[in-house]
Amino acid sequence: MGITPDESREVTGWVSAAGAATLDLMSHSSAMQPLPAGGQRVARQGAVRGAGLQLALRLVMALTDLPVATFTFALMVTLVSASIGLIAAFLVGLPLLILTGMIARALANFERARMRLFLDIEIPRLPERPRGFKASLTDGPSWRAILYPFLQFPLAITTFVLSVTALGTSLAMISMPAWINHVPSRHADLWLFSVGSDLKAWLATAAGVALLVFGAGLTYALTTAEGALAKALLGVSAAQLARRVDALEGSRARVVDAAEAERRRIERDLHDGAQQRLVSLAMNLGRARARYDDDPEAARVLLDEAHADAKHALVELRDLARGLHPAVLTDRGLDAALSGLAGRSAVPVILDVQVEPRCNPTIEAIAYFVVSEALANIAKHSGASRADIVARRAGDRLQLTIRDDGVGGAIAHPGSGLAGLTDRVGGVDGTLHIDSPVGGPTVLTVELPCES
Repeated sequence: MGITPDESREVTGWVSAAGAATLDLMSHSSAMQPLPAGGQRVARQGAVRGAGLQLALRLVMALTDLPVATFTFALMVTLVSASIGLIAAFLVGLPLLILTGMIARALANFERARMRLFLDIEIPRLPERPRGFKASLTDGPSWRAILYPFLQFPLAITTFVLSVTALGTSLAMISMPAWINHVPSRHADLWLFSVGSDLKAWLATAAGVALLVFGAGLTYALTTAEGALAKALLGVSAAQLARRVDALEGSRARVVDAAEAERRRIERDLHDGAQQRLVSLAMNLGRARARYDDDPEAARVLLDEAHADAKHALVELRDLARGLHPAVLTDRGLDAALSGLAGRSAVPVILDVQVEPRCNPTIEAIAYFVVSEALANIAKHSGASRADIVARRAGDRLQLTIRDDGVGGAIAHPGSGLAGLTDRVGGVDGTLHIDSPVGGPTVLTVELPCES
């Protein structure tokens, strides 16, 4: 008795599922079995070493808290006071207040690195600083970064004083049997009792051990509180994350719609262009073969037409492939690919590209598409006599600036090409800014994350 293909797939799938369930059960059973005695001992030793290292790092943080907090607090107090005091003097304080926010953001980056090193806390980076004077003055993350040193300073003082006091006192008490007999009076006064004998010295040692454990726990608690404060003020708030997720979901949905529209366009171009050329090519070749013996001249004419159709089809397929993802972009990078776009542009283009090291291939493809669409729009609508394209890599960001001297008035209204570019850039957490007053010039500024 045979098994049909469908039955075979069902049996195979059932066996695979059963095997997977058996393996999962075996894995679960083995995971539930206790480790051998040697393995348990190694695991405990690793846990103890990890806890000891973490506590040592937190102690180092507590000891360095005061100088770091004092510097940042004094700097912020000076800058904020000067900014507020100079606001009445021809509004000079407002630019200084924006500069204070920029410095506070830089200090926040340092504080995030400190939290990651000492507390193993990963605090998300703040959003990019907004453009524009008013937006910079009302930027919430900058104000939170300014507020942070004012709240951290008293907490850092508390952490430093209590940690140093507990550590110093406990070490003195623990080591008392070793040094009490070398004191000329052979006597030491502590807060609650005095030590004048070996028995009391050893009792002080026991109390010192308890104080050391208490001080370690106190240091752990205070540094944890400081980490929570940094996470609350220097990270991205839950409301901001929710808004960002909503924006990304919307932009990605629009990108999917744009990709579907692009797929339909490609199908239409293939059907109306290259496919018709290939059909004509096949028909001419068939007619030429039928007439080859009886009328060689007519066959030669048909072969010439077929040859022309083949060349036109190749050109159309090459243009279509270049519009999707040019091979030069993969092989030689963004500089060579943009040079090819500039060379084919109907408007003269001055190109300046410095993108090293190369970005993620997806980001390079989006940058290429943005420049391609921008040059097409410039040629069709701007009336410009020239265009300038600058591409730079600044840290982990790719910055594109596309400028033309046309008539301006470009607006990213729904359904337009600029709106599509905005959606495509936003889909990878990038930004696109359009500055196009009526009369020109038009400046398109794009920032993309290189490692998205």
